[in-house]
Amino acid sequence: MIRLFIAIDIPESVKQEIARLCCGLPGARWVQPEQLHLTLRFIGEVDGGMFRDIRVGLSEIVVAPFSLQLDGVGFFPPRGRPRVVWVGLRQSNELQRLRNRLESCLVGLGLEPEKRKFAPHITLARLKNTPPVKVGRFLENHNLFLSRPWTVDEFFLYSSRLGRNGAIHRIEAGYPLMVS
Repeated sequence: MIRLFIAIDIPESVKQEIARLCCGLPGARWVQPEQLHLTLRFIGEVDGGMFRDIRVGLSEIVVAPFSLQLDGVGFFPPRGRPRVVWVGLRQSNELQRLRNRLESCLVGLGLEPEKRKFAPHITLARLKNTPPVKVGRFLENHNLFLSRPWTVDEFFLYSSRLGRNGAIHRIEAGYPLMVS
């Protein structure tokens, strides 16, 4: 069995902008810059046959390149003690179009539909016993964060292996975006 997800990588220049946010929260386990990505769809564990089907199926998705821009910060869950701090994205119809095509492809291959609404974000940190007042102050200090825009011209199929210090991600295939 192999654990999979689909994501967009973040350019190094934008990762550097994100890195400036990653401090000042007690109990935060910050995501390492090389692990930063925008998850489009978590797939979970699949067998070898489904893995091959997914790799081939994703190659048939046609979407033109588009621009993305990070915008603001927030936390999950929306109610209760914050467990994850994230940076959000500006509204993008093109991103939603890509996400919808990925979902249709995966469901067509026999995977269960995603039950949660797509909430595009990049995880900055996982929190453990971080006082909510500190999270509130972090949000106040960074709520106007806005990255430079970048062009998305590719998405990736990743495998993920859970380890003692978190997940280890590996690119299994890349898929260029192009005009049909």
